[in-house]
Amino acid sequence: MANHKSAKKRSIQASARNVVNNQYLSRIRTSITKFEVAIKSKNTDEVQKSFSNVNSYMAKAVKRGLITKQFLSRKLSSLSNQIKKK
Repeated sequence: MANHKSAKKRSIQASARNVVNNQYLSRIRTSITKFEVAIKSKNTDEVQKSFSNVNSYMAKAVKRGLITKQFLSRKLSSLSNQIKKK
C-alpha cells in the first residue's frame, strides 16, 4: 500500500477508473455479442440497431482512450462486412 498521501489518492483514483473502464469494455463485448446474435437471426432492423450500438460504445471508448482509433476502424469494418455477407 502507498505511504504518501498523494500516492494513496492516486491508488484510489486508479481503482475507481479501473471499475469504470471495465464497464465500458464490458458494454462493448456485450453489444458485439448481441450484434452476432442479430446477424444469425437475419433481422435487418435488429442488425442495424445493434451495429449502431457497437459503433456508439466503441467511439466512447476511443474518446476515453480505452481502445485505439485503428482498432475501432478495423472492428467496424469487419462487422460491416458481416452485414454485407448476410
